Amino acid sequence: MLDIKWIRDNPDALDRALASRGAEPISSKLIALDEARRAHIVQVQAAQERRNAASKEIGKAKAAKDEETAQRLMAEVSTIKEFLAHAEETERRLNKELDDALAVIPNTPLEDVPVGADEHDNVPYFGRNQTEAQAAAARPKKRDLPFAAKEHFEIGEALGLMDFETAAKLSGSRFVVLKGQLARMERAIGQFMLDVHTGEHGYTEVQPPLLVKDDALYGTAQLPKFAEDLFKAGEQHWLIPTAEVPLTNLVRESILDEKELPLRFTALTPCFRSEAGSAGRDTRGMLRQHQFNKVELVSITTPETSIDEHERMLSCAETVLKKLDLHYRVMTLCTGDMGFGSRKTYDIEVWLPGQDAYREISSVSVCDDFQARRMNARYRLGGAEKGNRFVHTLNGSGTAVGRALIAIIENYQNEDGTITVPAVLKPYMGGLDKVG
Repeated sequence: MLDIKWIRDNPDALDRALASRGAEPISSKLIALDEARRAHIVQVQAAQERRNAASKEIGKAKAAKDEETAQRLMAEVSTIKEFLAHAEETERRLNKELDDALAVIPNTPLEDVPVGADEHDNVPYFGRNQTEAQAAAARPKKRDLPFAAKEHFEIGEALGLMDFETAAKLSGSRFVVLKGQLARMERAIGQFMLDVHTGEHGYTEVQPPLLVKDDALYGTAQLPKFAEDLFKAGEQHWLIPTAEVPLTNLVRESILDEKELPLRFTALTPCFRSEAGSAGRDTRGMLRQHQFNKVELVSITTPETSIDEHERMLSCAETVLKKLDLHYRVMTLCTGDMGFGSRKTYDIEVWLPGQDAYREISSVSVCDDFQARRMNARYRLGGAEKGNRFVHTLNGSGTAVGRALIAIIENYQNEDGTITVPAVLKPYMGGLDKVG
């Protein structure tokens, strides 16, 4: 959620930012709602002051035996009390109107985010102070397959280890049943990623709930705007669309000590998404599922360190693909393609030879205090400076396990239909060399 004080001071900046994201200007509406709220508060304060003053005047009038004045003042106090009796409800209504309006406004992009309409306007990113050649040299090369590459679902189905037909009988479209060595490989990928992030990158592993309440989804900005993308579970809970939701909300309604920051959390969880806006897209295979596993990374930082933390988090996600020897590229998302709560996002896109295309496998975003305001997550300043400030939050996939499995199947496929097990996964696969 954006700061209404900042909006009042920078209405044109807000409208320009929204225009860059393809949204209509709204600063004048927000300021009008805030003016109504502020005017009501002033009116309430004035009424309370007048009530207190009139009460004292009543005492003086009674002492002077001026009954006419006393009665007039008592009638005035009665009117004021009636107004004040409804004032709290009016204030709640005005606050809600402003909060509801703010809740559906996306975050403002950072100045260095490329302006564009959609994914076609995203820009390759090579890292800080790196040339394209240096970045390419640091990333795994494309695997040169001496035969026509197949897509993951062709290979998995031919092996009898990937079953979409049975999954459809059980649950409908966009589900899969993995069996045998492919099921084990998916489990191995998730465990490998957790070990890298906890052992090498200093993240704390968390096993969070998969069911969350409205407030948690509101805090990370999935609600109210994206309810149709979620699965409701009963009257009070939702299935998580990503572990970002419970991990980020670990600090909701908290005041942390500055010396505690940064906090870094990771979790391997199932994720559940309705894919409401994806009708007809990626209907074959595992690329776009209602249920999938993902290793999530979340960082809670100070404003001064969040940009550096964004670069660090990107590097953590890249490390996984480097260890798996999977070719990838990094894109800076343009304003029209960024997520609702993000100020800047990097997408890591892995190469899939079966599709002859790059596909997103990780999205790493810095949100500044956008989520923290919604969660009321703050930290206490250390040193001579006093007071509390909102934390900055970041999240990223470290990475999507199902898509990593797809990438391994397609990049490590052999002409005989088997799949070579990447070296780093062999300890998790009991030393197995090939899936076949």
